[in-house]
Amino acid sequence: QSDAYAGYNTLAKPGRQPAPVVSAGCWAHGRRGLFKIAERDKAPLAIEAVGRIDAIFQAERTINGTPPEHRLAVRQTDIAPLVDDLFDWMRECCRRMSTKNPVAHAMNYFLRRADTFTRFLTDGRICLTNNAAERALRGIALGRKAWLFAGSDRGGERAAAMYSLIVTARLNDVDPQAWLADVLARINDIPNPRLHELLPWHWKAHQQVHNTIAA
Repeated sequence: QSDAYAGYNTLAKPGRQPAPVVSAGCWAHGRRGLFKIAERDKAPLAIEAVGRIDAIFQAERTINGTPPEHRLAVRQTDIAPLVDDLFDWMRECCRRMSTKNPVAHAMNYFLRRADTFTRFLTDGRICLTNNAAERALRGIALGRKAWLFAGSDRGGERAAAMYSLIVTARLNDVDPQAWLADVLARINDIPNPRLHELLPWHWKAHQQVHNTIAA
């Protein structure tokens, strides 16, 4: 799930190995262009478009965090009609505007990619936006000058592996500092076939059992 950066297009090409990536549009990126015009120029059509998109966001908030099956069911009954109405209305608006009109240009960002922007309606696992992924990357982006200490491609690969492990710990509700300190103290004494025991989800289960026994 992403914005419309052209560099991602090759990922979805037929024949890509091991398989083409299925692309889903980010509604936050799509909304942004219309919101800027509505805020800056007070253009009525842009204001109405933002209002219609916000109604979709509001409907989506009611199912955030629920199982994919439930999200899909609600989307098909409650949200799909909002999306269909939005796209029909945008098409009608664009027929009455010059293609050079900024509002038409912002609407066409959606219309040219209708298949990717409606993909979330057919798969409950897909989010409306990729904001969560962008927030997760923000720490690395903000510190990118500090990451120059990696010094080489190999150093960069090792740093990427460490970032992945740290984020994995966080996703498993494990304190990365406590986990890394324990793993680094124990790793030399554990045979290779048992290294998987140090992965965050196994480590967390072991710590919970250990704490229960200690209590």
